[in-house]
Amino acid sequence: MTPAEQQEINRRRDRLLASIALTSGIGLILALPFALRAGAEFFLPLTAALVVAIALVPLLEWMERRGLPSGFAALIAVVGFLLVANTALVLIVVPATDWFRILPQRLPQIQANLAPLIDFYSNLQRFVDETVQMLASGPVAAAQTAAVEAPRSLLQFAATSAPSAIIQMVFALLIIYFFLAGWTKLRRRTINSRGSFDGAMAVARVIQNVVDATSAYVITIATINLCLGLAVAIALWVIGMPSPLMWGGIVALLNFVPYFGPMLAAVLLALGGLMVFDDVYVALLPAGLQVGFHLVEANVVTPLLLGRRLTMNPLLILVSLTFWGWVWGTPGALLAVPLLIIIQTVVSAAGTPDIAGFLFEQGTLTVSRRKENDEKDETDVADG
Repeated sequence: MTPAEQQEINRRRDRLLASIALTSGIGLILALPFALRAGAEFFLPLTAALVVAIALVPLLEWMERRGLPSGFAALIAVVGFLLVANTALVLIVVPATDWFRILPQRLPQIQANLAPLIDFYSNLQRFVDETVQMLASGPVAAAQTAAVEAPRSLLQFAATSAPSAIIQMVFALLIIYFFLAGWTKLRRRTINSRGSFDGAMAVARVIQNVVDATSAYVITIATINLCLGLAVAIALWVIGMPSPLMWGGIVALLNFVPYFGPMLAAVLLALGGLMVFDDVYVALLPAGLQVGFHLVEANVVTPLLLGRRLTMNPLLILVSLTFWGWVWGTPGALLAVPLLIIIQTVVSAAGTPDIAGFLFEQGTLTVSRRKENDEKDETDVADG
């Protein structure tokens, strides 16, 4: 067999492998969303725990540089995360349960506040009456008579939750701890397992970029949202809105969901204002304050702090929100942007289109130019 025939056979083999890989990849991509949705009880806590763990890696490395053992540093990071989660639960869930319980009692006041506006749309009056009657006699009214006590801590929340929720919570916490405790060894082992210096440097760069981008986004956005929630809470306290810390916590939490979160927060604040204040314009003031603070945050504060380094295409954000929201609901929407950052960072570092070449340190779907040149030189030598 001549070198030219061998080269043609290699080309055909590479095309066949590329076709098989492409077909398999398309099938995997089409099946993956349904697998993630069907296995949400496993994949959702796993993914959330990995995102939280990656965001906590800089804190872990900071403690390790100061001489703390990896296991103890990971324990401190997990305990800190639990304290933050418990504080959020106490500030948001407990008052929100009380607001939900008194909602049926305030429906007549809401209708009375909206009456001047509804008068302009008389054809909607019957629809509003039917909605009020449905809410007053539906699940909301049942919630009023049930008078279920709201959980006061994560421990009480776990005790009153379904066994599957407890298992998922423990599973997620264990993943965060063991991921952080073995992070340094895992990173070193992954880098050292590469067969070449270039491959090791590529892996190190990908790992560092993923950690830097994810932790920078999560920590920066969390700080911005916390400040936004505090600002909204102070403004609501000034105008006499009950439970200002709860509303500030809701605004901060929903602000993690781009576009849709702030709109939902404004709707909830408008509903809360209509439940408290008698004048419709005063009742809509909390929502107006939230919208004003959000416009300043979205157009001034966030671009100034994040800069261009973490700027993402709005279309990709919307696609990510829609996809992960469809797969996992509200938790998926909260994870959409961090997951988009991780995927973008890995794809950018791996290079396109030969991602498989990055994973296996050599091109698997295409014939490299060096290989083609070597085969061409062998053919020229044989012909000469």
